[in-house]
Amino acid sequence: MKQLLVTDDDANNRMLISHYLAREGYRVFEAQNGREATDLLKKQAIDLAILDVMMPEMDGLELCEYIRVNYDIPIILLTARDQIADKEQGYERGTDDYLTKPFELPELLFRLKALFRRYSLASSDKIRLNDLVIDRKNYEVVYGEDVFFPPLKEFELLAQLAEYPGRVFSRDELIRLIWGPDYRGDERTVDVHIKRLRKRFSEEKQGFAIQTIRGVGYKLEVFVS
Repeated sequence: MKQLLVTDDDANNRMLISHYLAREGYRVFEAQNGREATDLLKKQAIDLAILDVMMPEMDGLELCEYIRVNYDIPIILLTARDQIADKEQGYERGTDDYLTKPFELPELLFRLKALFRRYSLASSDKIRLNDLVIDRKNYEVVYGEDVFFPPLKEFELLAQLAEYPGRVFSRDELIRLIWGPDYRGDERTVDVHIKRLRKRFSEEKQGFAIQTIRGVGYKLEVFVS
C-alpha cells in the first residue's frame, strides 16, 4: 500500500483530502505544519508528499526544498496562488506538480497516479525498504547519509531477496540466480553470505530482517513502522 503525506494547517482540507485518498486505497499520514511533517518523514516511509504552500513555522516551499534534498519521492504543491512567478518558485524548490485551489479531488488523484507512474519508471533500478534504498545501478546501499558498498555477491543476494519481500527462496534457487547454473560450490555459500549480510545490516537499524526458513532457504521481511 502506498503511503502519502498530506501537510496543511487547515484541518478541514486535510480531512477531505485524507478521507478521499484513503477510500482510493492509500494510507495517509497528516501533518499540520512543516515541522510536524519533517518529524513524521523521519518515522514513516512516505511514497508521495502533498504540501500546502501557506503554513506557519515552516511553509510548503521550505518543506518542499527539505524533502527534495533528503528524500527521493514525488511532491505535489497545493496553493491558492496561480501566478506564473509563484509556480516558478515552487518548481525551483523541487516540486513535481502544482495544483491551484480550488481543485477537484479526482484531479488530485489523477496527478498523483501520473507521478507514481513516472517515478516508477525512473526508479526501476532502486529498491526501497523503509528508509533504506538499494541502488542496483550503482551497486550501493543508502541509509540516510550513510552509503554502503557491499561485496558484489552480498549486494546481489540482498537485492534479490529485497525485490520480493515475503517470498521464500530456496538455497538452490539463490545459487542459480546469484552464482549461476555452472557454480561448482555448495549451498553453504548462501548461508555464509546471509550471515555476513545480517552482520552488516542490523534489524534494529535498517528495518528489515532476513529470516531462515528451516529446511528450505530464506526470505526477507520488512518491518512496518
